[in-house]
Amino acid sequence: RYWLIKTIKRDFRNKVVKMVIKTDQCEFTENKIYPGRGKRFVSRDGKVHIFFSGRAASLFHQKKKAVKLTWTSAWRRFHNKGKSEETKKKRHRKAAKITRAFGGISMDEIKRRRNEKADFREAQRNQALTEIKARKQKKLEQKITDKKTAPKGGKKAPKTKAPKKVR
Repeated sequence: RYWLIKTIKRDFRNKVVKMVIKTDQCEFTENKIYPGRGKRFVSRDGKVHIFFSGRAASLFHQKKKAVKLTWTSAWRRFHNKGKSEETKKKRHRKAAKITRAFGGISMDEIKRRRNEKADFREAQRNQALTEIKARKQKKLEQKITDKKTAPKGGKKAPKTKAPKKVR
């Protein structure tokens, strides 16, 4: 709060005037550094690094990543913390549903099947089942009649083998 008191000043008319103070930004934490605070470090290549505190300078020299420390601004930015509500979520458009013909069925056929009632489908299913049962019964009867008409020798006719291919 000390720096806030310094920034407010009264002019000759006794009006409150805010002073503009030049601040730097910490290389590690991205915090504001007010005059008379912080540490400066000049690397071998001549680049000047300004740090908010001894802790920030120490962590920088240890080559720690600011993104991995929860108290830094870099971590907060990386993990989307503290953003204002002005940035609303993007609205996604819903994909329009389009019905197309597929599997060899035309669109007219699809529409006809969609509009059918459940009773009608049930009746069709029952009719198909009775047809299948009738076919199976017919096959069974055919087998029985074939057995009755077959000769009673007990021996079956020998099977003929296909001739082998000769190279």
